[in-house]
Amino acid sequence: MGVEHRRTQRHEELAQFLRAMRGRLLPQDVGLPDVGRRRTPGLRRQEVAQLAAVSVDWYIRLEQGRVGMPGTGVLDALAGALRLSPAERQHLHVIARGQAPVARHISLPVGASLRVMLDGMPLLPAYIVDFRLDILAHNNAAAALFGEDFGTGDAGNAARLLFLQTRMRAMQLDWAHVARETVGNLRATLARRSDDARLRELIAELRAGSTEFAAWWDDHTVKQRAHGTKRIRHPVVGELTVRYDTLATLQGAEHSMIVVTPADAAAERCLRELMVNRVSSLTGPDVHSIVAQTVRPEATGGRERPEGVPRRGPGRR
Repeated sequence: MGVEHRRTQRHEELAQFLRAMRGRLLPQDVGLPDVGRRRTPGLRRQEVAQLAAVSVDWYIRLEQGRVGMPGTGVLDALAGALRLSPAERQHLHVIARGQAPVARHISLPVGASLRVMLDGMPLLPAYIVDFRLDILAHNNAAAALFGEDFGTGDAGNAARLLFLQTRMRAMQLDWAHVARETVGNLRATLARRSDDARLRELIAELRAGSTEFAAWWDDHTVKQRAHGTKRIRHPVVGELTVRYDTLATLQGAEHSMIVVTPADAAAERCLRELMVNRVSSLTGPDVHSIVAQTVRPEATGGRERPEGVPRRGPGRR
């Protein structure tokens, strides 16, 4: 009895949603001629059925709650016919099937606000990747920690860096853990994006170039890289322990921001020293004043401050 009650509620909610969505559209909104007077605003049921390529009788029964669980393809056809937004499409799948659909990938550049956010964290290495782990943008602190080539050329993909670049592998003292996690991430992504040719090319390249990747890929490890702790050996500042967190955006492009934070005071000093060294080595407009102003004098260990880093005067904190 309880199961039937839940099913009836779900069907009624679906029917109300479909009626509301077709009620807000005019024939000209969907490329149909406006023929005859309409007793109620919006599209007729037969027009929605025509646009979605389903039978009129089936669609009528769907709105009346007399149809079983619709397939995902049919729901996507209805979403297209009703001109639903990505959020509305997801809602349609949830109320009709009880589960969210696979999100459609939207190819978008990194937004200006995300770039401002990156630059606004001058001492925290941060970078933005897409679902293929291509590095789309990064801040100065990321370049200071991972190298000036980070995010460019052969170093433009985080998985390729990890498995195919000797220098990056040597830096990662917990390489096996991080690398296996990356394999699991790519396998989970491939399940959602099996039709993406570039993703498949990347996986084939990694399987051919790394015996560890090939072995871990074949054992079907599935993981989502969300957060963790790892140790890094940097050629300038030595060993430091950091944490990393993955923050996902919701605009449909599947961009994620990965932020590295110090796990202790020693790691914080190391990150500050790396930024002091980088500010010292760079000149010109690319050096952001916010970086220089944030570096504390004590991070230099009493050494001369780089140009652009103000000396703390009497009474200043």
